[in-house]
Amino acid sequence: MSDVRESEGLTLLGNQGTSYPTDYDPGVLETFQNNHLDRDYMVTFRCPEFTTLCPITGQPDFATLYINYIPHIRMVESKSLKLYLFSFRNHGDFHEDVTNVIVNDLAKLMEPKYLEVRGLFYPRGGISIYPFANWAHPDFGYAELARTRMFEQLSDLDHGDGAR
Repeated sequence: MSDVRESEGLTLLGNQGTSYPTDYDPGVLETFQNNHLDRDYMVTFRCPEFTTLCPITGQPDFATLYINYIPHIRMVESKSLKLYLFSFRNHGDFHEDVTNVIVNDLAKLMEPKYLEVRGLFYPRGGISIYPFANWAHPDFGYAELARTRMFEQLSDLDHGDGAR
C-alpha cells in the first residue's frame, strides 16, 4: 500500500493526521493512475451530506451530490474528494455556482472523457434547487452525451433520495 501511495503521490489516503480545510480548497484534490485505459467505464460518487452556505444569509444549504465521470488517464482519489467537498461547508456560494465550480475543478484535475455533477439541494423556503452541469472532453466523442444528459436528468427528479 505505501508503495502505491508514494508512486502515485497520494498524501491523504491512510494519513492519520488529516486536517480539514475550513474554506473552499481545490488544492486538496489528488489523483491516481487509471489502470483500465483499454475501456470506457463510469465512476459514480454519491455525496449525501454536502453542505455549503448561502452567500447572502450565511445559512447552511444541504444537498446530495452525484458526481459521474468516465476516466481517461487520471482518477480522483476519494479521500481527497471528501476533503474537497468538505471545504465547501464554510464557503458561501449559490447552488448553481457550486455545481459548476466542482465540474470545472474536476475537469481541470483529471481531464476525464466525460464528467457530470448533479446537485439535489434540499428545500429552504419551500423550494428545492437541482443544478446540473457537465463537461465532455472534445477528443473522445461524448459531446452528444453531454447535450442529451442535460435534459435526460430531469426525468427522474421525482424518484430520488427525497431531496424535495
